[in-house]
Amino acid sequence: MVDKIREIVEFLSSLIWNFPEKAPIMVVLLLGAGVYITLYLGFIQIRKFWHSWEVISGKYDNQEEEGDISHFQALSAALSATVGIGNIAGVATAIHYGGPGALFWMWITAIFGMALKYAECTLSLYYRKVNPDGSVSGGPMYYIERGLGKNFKPLAILFAACTVISSFGSGNAVQAFTVADQFKADFGIPQYVTGIILVLIVGSVILGGIKRIGQVASKLAPFMAILYVLASVTAIVLHIDKVPEMFKLIITSAFNPPAAIGGFAGTTFLYTLIWGVKRGIFSNEAGQGSAPIAHAAAKTKEAAREGTVAMIGPFIDTLVICTMTGLVIIISGAWTHIDASGVALNGSPLTAKAFELSLSSLLGNYGRYLVTVSVFLFGISTAISWSYYGDRSIQYLFGDKAILPYRIVFLIMHFVGAIFTLEIVWSFGDLALGLMAIPNLIAVVLLSPKVKEITKDYFSRY
Repeated sequence: MVDKIREIVEFLSSLIWNFPEKAPIMVVLLLGAGVYITLYLGFIQIRKFWHSWEVISGKYDNQEEEGDISHFQALSAALSATVGIGNIAGVATAIHYGGPGALFWMWITAIFGMALKYAECTLSLYYRKVNPDGSVSGGPMYYIERGLGKNFKPLAILFAACTVISSFGSGNAVQAFTVADQFKADFGIPQYVTGIILVLIVGSVILGGIKRIGQVASKLAPFMAILYVLASVTAIVLHIDKVPEMFKLIITSAFNPPAAIGGFAGTTFLYTLIWGVKRGIFSNEAGQGSAPIAHAAAKTKEAAREGTVAMIGPFIDTLVICTMTGLVIIISGAWTHIDASGVALNGSPLTAKAFELSLSSLLGNYGRYLVTVSVFLFGISTAISWSYYGDRSIQYLFGDKAILPYRIVFLIMHFVGAIFTLEIVWSFGDLALGLMAIPNLIAVVLLSPKVKEITKDYFSRY
């Protein structure tokens, strides 16, 4: 039965990510929309980069304005969902299948993704809904319905439904699986035991709603990101002489992938491109429509202001943290490593091996445990934030009465993810990501004139 489920999920996922073979739908949509928004808004991700940091610093915070959380807490909540397993296991999976060049295409996805995230989060705050209790709800389902009109409500419903599905997959089951897989590899702990512990931890936070999620995320996200970046920088500095060669390998491999080396089976240009884009969106979620749900909760009346905060997400997530992971994996040679059973490593065990090898002169064989700690923190924080995305979507679909049942099912799926296999969990996550992105990208492109209008108005005053 498990094999049959895997076959079905992998088939559906391949329809979105690998069809047609010469121009896969999702690659064309994501890169195309990112390039279009970048050009249409005049490279806003570069022009207004510094303003983003001013807003994040609290310079424009006003506690009297509508919303549930501060700019920094909104970014932290969104980053908690994006800075996660995608940065550890996702990068490793991209390099395992697509080679070092996949990292280059993750960078490209992130650069154009910054503009895309600015547009979708600006729209999300502009069209958000204020609930009777004073809390707010926003996201693509609201800007599709309110921005494009009632005739587009079926598209909004489709997005919300796909978000609920994705919250069970990429934002939940993938996180639980990776943590359980890592704990089993390092300590021999059965996956179901880890699953139970994770459910108890995640459940204690998500039942408190967005304010508790924002409070936890604003403390957990910076701590875990700093810890991971410091470990990565240390590993890179220890092998600084190899860095120029590694960047050359990444860029040349992006267009001319290497043949089979060690545990790497070799690949084609298109395969490298697909894996880079696929893991790029999994990592920073630009264009997917998830982050706008968190950013809509910010305490501000200026939609463009929150948009500038949001566009820093792909920069931190992919251009900084994913690059760190990729460099450590490539510098260490772990991407070509074969384990004792003759199998090439993949996912978080590959990243753990990379840290073990690259930090061996300092920590011996204990470097891998830095990844174990990071996987644990990243997995929990991502699941916590994704539960909020799902419950805003379920609220849109069925009202407040559906929120508690949704959270219970979310926790059940968290446990199920911990005990399933890697291929099923990741394919389900990829499928859900693609299903979310399609209606969101359609809406963002159609509403791009509104984004430009909001942007022009805001920056004429600030």
